[in-house]
Amino acid sequence: MTPADWGAVSEIFQQGINTGNATFETTVPSWEKWDLSHIGPCRLIAESGGRIAGWAAISPVSGRSVYAGVAEVSIYISELYRGIGIGSCLLARLVGDSEKEGIWTLQAGIFPENAASLRLHKKNGFREVGFRERIGRMNGIWRNTVLLERRSPGI
Repeated sequence: MTPADWGAVSEIFQQGINTGNATFETTVPSWEKWDLSHIGPCRLIAESGGRIAGWAAISPVSGRSVYAGVAEVSIYISELYRGIGIGSCLLARLVGDSEKEGIWTLQAGIFPENAASLRLHKKNGFREVGFRERIGRMNGIWRNTVLLERRSPGI
């Protein structure tokens, strides 16, 4: 992913926001803000027919050195390309790329209503490790998340 991709990436991000079940974000951040919070070598786009069909990236969960190998996954697929395997391709590649960068644990907090994302992560080696009740308030409504993680082999 490059800054030139941000227009299409941000449109797909907005589609996720519009579902109400993809993120606690309510607006797409600027490229500059997004860029500062995501790990550079682990930003991917998937293309189909010359169009960006989806994207995936990771962000550090903490600035503390003991958590240097732990990152949170973001993955969004365009509504035009959902359900055809692009998410699995992106997530599998993201796992490999993140391990090359020294990431040993990937985690994801997913709304329980987002069944497709839960299936995608579990299919790609994530396991459910917890349920966070009323962890965030969105549009005046308390929301829960399912916490999933994937550990690199040997950890």
